[in-house]
Amino acid sequence: MKAIVVRDRDAATRGLTLTDLPHPHAAENDVIVRVHAAGFTRGELDWPGTWSDRAGRDRTPSVPGHEVSGVVAELGYGTTGLTVGQRVFGLTDWTRDGSLAEYVAVEARNLAPLPADVDHASAAALPISGLTAWQGLFDHAHVMTGQTVLIHGAAGGVGSLAAQLAREAGARVVGTGRSADRETVLALGAHAFLDLETDRLEDADQVDVVFDVIGGDILDRSAALVRGGGTLVTITRPPSVRPEDGRAIFFVVEPDRARLTDLAQRLRDGRLGVRIGEVRPLSEAAAVFAPGRRVPGRSIIRVTED
Repeated sequence: MKAIVVRDRDAATRGLTLTDLPHPHAAENDVIVRVHAAGFTRGELDWPGTWSDRAGRDRTPSVPGHEVSGVVAELGYGTTGLTVGQRVFGLTDWTRDGSLAEYVAVEARNLAPLPADVDHASAAALPISGLTAWQGLFDHAHVMTGQTVLIHGAAGGVGSLAAQLAREAGARVVGTGRSADRETVLALGAHAFLDLETDRLEDADQVDVVFDVIGGDILDRSAALVRGGGTLVTITRPPSVRPEDGRAIFFVVEPDRARLTDLAQRLRDGRLGVRIGEVRPLSEAAAVFAPGRRVPGRSIIRVTED
């Protein structure tokens, strides 16, 4: 099968190459998915699981990509809950070959059924961003109606979904980003926009929750924005500065079939939208993720025509 592989950690996205690999093997409780569309996050090339397996052994050349949408092609021994020919989407395993390939082996529990009226490109943009947004807001920060939530990077993959989910939950949403993001963030349902290029973060009013996807200095300075009893939640690194009389939480997204099913239903209902910037073929994956290249919205790789 054709797949994108990485071999050199120092090469970053410049090291993405298209090559031939053996067809994956379905282990116990696995399914083999014929990939229709795949999502890739540049940051995953810094994740340990990209380069080593669960035992810490080198596993290069490895196939990146942890978001997949496609059709079940084969069931492993003991696999239940899914059937051959079924449309599915979800997360691939962190320490195994991923979705930038024609076929991928995935633990069945990491996948959810994909409704027939949701296209594969939209589905491939949803798993990491959607689950991260939901888990950050509701599982960790416990956002409630009437609270104020500040979302950093509100025009991005995670932030754009978090803004929509928080608004639907009845929270007042403040989105941050670059000047060019203002109209996008407000159109997503944010009540206010904070321009990180021209506005002083310290001048913002205090909020109940800060959801950070940027990290660095922005993360550290955001602790002071959290009012007593509030929460700073981030996906970038463990916070070094904590809110006074508040909580600071770092988390890594976890698979959740039931929540994926719920997110897909929200997509069908029009209550949730994903921002897709472009859809390109597998052969162009290396060019799509070249350093310094930016496209508004998620870049999705089409592997098989719908």
